[in-house]
Amino acid sequence: MIHDNDIDMAINAGIFGDRTAFEDRYIEDHEKLRELVGYWKNLGLKIVLTSGTFDLFHIGHAQYLEKAKELGDILIVGVDSDEKVKARKGPDRPVVPENERVLILAHMRHADVITLKHLDDGSNNLIKVVSPDILVVSKSTKHKEGEVDEKAQYCKEIVLMEPQSETSTSAKLRLIQIKKDA
Repeated sequence: MIHDNDIDMAINAGIFGDRTAFEDRYIEDHEKLRELVGYWKNLGLKIVLTSGTFDLFHIGHAQYLEKAKELGDILIVGVDSDEKVKARKGPDRPVVPENERVLILAHMRHADVITLKHLDDGSNNLIKVVSPDILVVSKSTKHKEGEVDEKAQYCKEIVLMEPQSETSTSAKLRLIQIKKDA
C-alpha cells in the first residue's frame, strides 16, 4: 500500500524536488538527455528548452527562466561552455567559469535540467536532441536571417521572449574596463 508520505517523497525528489539535486539536474551526456526527454514526453509532460551564456547571473536571467518555465512542465537550460563563450564574446569572457554558471542554475528552481553546449556541437544540436514542445529564444539575441525559421523545424513552437531587464552584462563589463583604463 502506498502512503501519502511515500508519494510526497517520490514527487519531491530528483528534478522535481526542492533540493539543488545537482547530480540529477545536470546532465552532461546528450544521449542520456535524449532518453530522459523521451521518457518525460511519454508521461505527457511538456518540454521547454532555452539556452544562453548566463554569465554574471542577474535578475533578468532569473525572470527569463521563470517565464520560460511557466510555458511547460520541464525546463531544460543549455549553457554555453567557456570555449563557446570565448569564441563568441572574446578572450576575456566568460567572467564566471562554466562549472559555476551551471551550479548557479542548479540552484534556480525554475531550471529543471541543465546541460552544456560545446563549441564543436553541430548547429542546433541541443534543439535536435531535445526536440522541445516549446523553444524559448530571447529577442535580444542577434539571430542571423532565417536562423529562427531553421530552429522551428526541430520543435513544435518557438516563443520569442522579450528581455526581462535592462541589465547587460557586456555593457557593465565595458563600463568597468573604461573606468579601470581611465
